[in-house]
Amino acid sequence: MGADARTGIVVRRGVAAGSERRAAELYWEAFGRKLGPALNPQDRAVRFIAGHLNTDRAVSAYLDGWLVGLAGYQHGGRALTGGTARDVLREYGVVKGLKGVLILSLFERRPADSRQLVMDGIAVDSQVRSRGVGSLLIEEVAAVAAERGCREIRLDVIDTNPRARALYERRGFSAVRTERTPYLRSLLGFGSVATMLRAVPACQDGTP
Repeated sequence: MGADARTGIVVRRGVAAGSERRAAELYWEAFGRKLGPALNPQDRAVRFIAGHLNTDRAVSAYLDGWLVGLAGYQHGGRALTGGTARDVLREYGVVKGLKGVLILSLFERRPADSRQLVMDGIAVDSQVRSRGVGSLLIEEVAAVAAERGCREIRLDVIDTNPRARALYERRGFSAVRTERTPYLRSLLGFGSVATMLRAVPACQDGTP
């Protein structure tokens, strides 16, 4: 756990017990536009996300004990957001659930090898943006990657989120490929996805 004396932001591994709903709300605030066609309405989506979080696959930021940001990551076959196709069908029913499963399958990430940590985006409370929360979260994810013996961090960013891309570039990420997805623009609101990488210079043996 670390703290920024200038801002009072405290960064820790995982999500504190009892903060799952708040974490899901932040996640939805950041990614609801993209996930909405699969998981709307909002209240139901937040409940579903909160109920299927792998909280050990996150780093989180707190201000006065209140969760104000989190960054998820995928490693060892597990990511921050969980839930199987069966879970979606159970929550949403067959008709809407099948549509949701199909849409969610469009977001499936290319599998990472054992030396690569995949970052699952950043969600920061709008009230504390421009206070360096995103940068603190990225550096904590980088520390996790080093401890786990990873050689690089990978993430994907959509073309309609230039603010996030600018942050990633400032923190040392570089785009290595762009996949054009014009067929998704009308459904999900974005037309391309850029894959970005950041090297992890000092890898140490860690635990899975």
